[in-house]
Amino acid sequence: MSTAQSHASLVEFGQKHVTKGLGRIVDAVITKGEGSYVTLGDGRQLLDFTCGIGVTNLGHCHPKISKAAADQCMNLVHGQCSIAFHGPYLELIQKLLPMMPDPSLDSFFFWNSGSEAIEAAIKMARTFTGRQNIINMQGAYHGRTFGAMAVTKSKTIYSEGFHPLMPGVFTLPYPYWHQLGVPADTPSSKLSELCLNQLSLLLSQATAPRDTAAILIEPVLGEGGYVPAPPEFLRGLREVCDKHGIILIIDEVQSGYGRTGKNYAIEYSGVKPDILISAKGLANGFPLSAIISRKELTDKLKPGSMGGTYAGNAVACAAAVAAADAMKEENILANVNARSAELFDALNALRANPALAPAILDVRGQGLMVAVEFASPAGTGAHDAFRNGAVPEKLASRVARRCVEKGLLILTTSVYEVIRFIPALNISKEDLAKGCAIFAEAVEEVVREG
Repeated sequence: MSTAQSHASLVEFGQKHVTKGLGRIVDAVITKGEGSYVTLGDGRQLLDFTCGIGVTNLGHCHPKISKAAADQCMNLVHGQCSIAFHGPYLELIQKLLPMMPDPSLDSFFFWNSGSEAIEAAIKMARTFTGRQNIINMQGAYHGRTFGAMAVTKSKTIYSEGFHPLMPGVFTLPYPYWHQLGVPADTPSSKLSELCLNQLSLLLSQATAPRDTAAILIEPVLGEGGYVPAPPEFLRGLREVCDKHGIILIIDEVQSGYGRTGKNYAIEYSGVKPDILISAKGLANGFPLSAIISRKELTDKLKPGSMGGTYAGNAVACAAAVAAADAMKEENILANVNARSAELFDALNALRANPALAPAILDVRGQGLMVAVEFASPAGTGAHDAFRNGAVPEKLASRVARRCVEKGLLILTTSVYEVIRFIPALNISKEDLAKGCAIFAEAVEEVVREG
């Protein structure tokens, strides 16, 4: 693949033979990833603010992690979890135990993906309680497998045409101002009060506590728009779960493992999960997820009720061990918090620009999980209170495309006009500033074009 023509032919081949159900933001072949950059087959090098959707959190091909995986490949590739223990699996538990948001989280099951982890958590919650129903959140994303798809409510594209879905799912409003139809500056306490009241109604009108196995929530809404849950809302959920014996499942597939400036975003609230789900950045690109709970609960599971052919793969676990070491040795959380302050400063400066202010509704997030929400002339329909006919249409997708043209990979998200920032957690000050400058140029140009 040494010429532009060969790259073009490969892209054409992919367009013909790769299932149409997969979407892409660029029709190109990625040939190399290094640190915060990816190189395409046509020779372009792009600054990557996507990290493979929050996966290569320590940069592409981190030397320590890649070496650990390569070394493991020459020792043991597949040590199936239903046959015996293997070393990297157990060593990873040793690394993760001190990183848990609560010391009660001491029982680990490793699987391959976030979706599978959600499936396992649902099975566990139903086993632990003897109940069926799951309360999820409006705007939530939990995956595309069957159970995970049923509790995903960020976009209909993930379940359209696949019904009937798993029964026993009841959706609660999430404390996100736009979904609730209240101003963006509404105090978080008021948002929490509105949603906790709806939870009381849900438990009175739709799913009785005795029928409710779990409440499932992302502490930072991911695909739904990068909206942090107020601590008082999370504490309110904990109180309800404690009162009624409901399992609280915290989905940190995207927000966890340093992304928000703490090991796990739930730490900001002080809330103890009954089940914690981690994935994406856990092995920095190798497929691995973790379902973590309390031994007193998981001892209720029958041997064989959990498992999977590739669950807790030895190479992925070895990579994750190296990632955990790198997180500590490279002082990653300090870098996240320093770069986060710079990112928010840059985005809030854009928002303060009088020429751009009407087009920017919100800047939000935690750590290096940050979003900009743009205004829209159409919104989600005629009843969207925040429609603004004076701003250009489809701002998020147009700005994202312009960023790619200028050398920055960045993603949109949610049913609203939202762009999300997911740079590597070890991104340099210079590369962050470079990405912010590209984004600012793209916003200014697209708004000016109308």
